[in-house]
Amino acid sequence: MMIVDTGVWVDYFNGTVNAESDRLDYALEHEQVALTDLILMEILQGFRSDRDHAQALALLSALPCFDTLGREQAVRYAALYRSLRKRGITVRKTNDVIIAGFCIEQDIPLLFRDKDFLPFVQHLGLQRVVAGAAN
Repeated sequence: MMIVDTGVWVDYFNGTVNAESDRLDYALEHEQVALTDLILMEILQGFRSDRDHAQALALLSALPCFDTLGREQAVRYAALYRSLRKRGITVRKTNDVIIAGFCIEQDIPLLFRDKDFLPFVQHLGLQRVVAGAAN
């Protein structure tokens, strides 16, 4: 199983070809792909057309979707953020902290293009799905 970050989904739905969108396309046919509630929200809020929104919702509704944030998780994810800050690294988006924290805690690899996830890989044990490599 893998979780796919919003940016990869945006590329996929827009028809943008890159290693990550190709990896997602392969994974949808051959592997288990999952979402988080936050990623689902980010994807769906980006559609302007009602038809495109409905098509995306139909596809995404078929995938497992995990709830990511409660009180205990908020405290743990804040600790991850603070850990990176102590190393001089500031993560720009709280959503990325939540997504990375969830994937780290659940031991689920993340497919992403956003460089803000790299410190989580380098310092906190986030597993990165390698684009272009099928498992």
